[in-house]
Amino acid sequence: MPSLPPIRPEDEAVAERARPHGAFDQPDLDQHQSARFDYLLRLGDDALILGQRLSEWCGHAPALEVDLSLANLALDLVGQATLALNEAGTCEGKGRDGDALAFHRDVLDFKNCLLVEQPNGDFAQTIARQLLYSTWQHMLLQGLCGSSDRFVSEFAAKSVKEVAYHRELASEWAVRLGDGTEESARRMAAGLDWCWRFVPELFEVDDTLSRLIERGVAVDPKAFEGAYREAIGKVLADARLEVPADQRPILGGRRGHHSEHLGHLLAPMQFLQRTYPDATW
Repeated sequence: MPSLPPIRPEDEAVAERARPHGAFDQPDLDQHQSARFDYLLRLGDDALILGQRLSEWCGHAPALEVDLSLANLALDLVGQATLALNEAGTCEGKGRDGDALAFHRDVLDFKNCLLVEQPNGDFAQTIARQLLYSTWQHMLLQGLCGSSDRFVSEFAAKSVKEVAYHRELASEWAVRLGDGTEESARRMAAGLDWCWRFVPELFEVDDTLSRLIERGVAVDPKAFEGAYREAIGKVLADARLEVPADQRPILGGRRGHHSEHLGHLLAPMQFLQRTYPDATW
């Protein structure tokens, strides 16, 4: 009796249909697609959640000019989110588009960093959050312009121009508030102190990001962490503010572990689509 069963013609037919891919080729492809999908969600969710946060200022900002400025930032970010989430849906291949990903995912499925979901607080806290995030986002997009992924590079080339303005606006207001009155300086310092603990997450490199960095799709944020801290330090020096002391970092947003604030943000944002899931207009 042979030690192995004979190879039947139907077995040969199955093997022929599997060419040129072997049994170990597909998992690697799946891992790359999964990592790319996750990264697109990160880019899209960051922009979506911060855009939603900034839109809360519409009609409530301290001056009409500021009201319009923050609304324009929100529109830019929602536009970026639309591009990234639509591409994420295509990458996933399950028939979901950007709207489905924005309005029909639960809190634990969002991959945004914790910084962008933090409450607006007062105007100074909003500016502190915007300064810390936009400076990082601008540097990230500058690097992503050279991505090996065509969509990512084109997305970055378009978005980096918008975010350069976001960074400039936040920097100018940080200086105005910090070098303004005693009250404005106190509030700006308090806003920075609140947001500072979320900065380390921006430079966290996990397995998903490492895989994409190796392929040239993503950039290593640690490569520009020094430049980031130097840039923030310069703005704060101009604002006559101290760089906040390092705090215990709070991580987890990229893995779906969020603060209570995200659920409160998503509830009104997703209400209409959840209430009337089949509605079209």
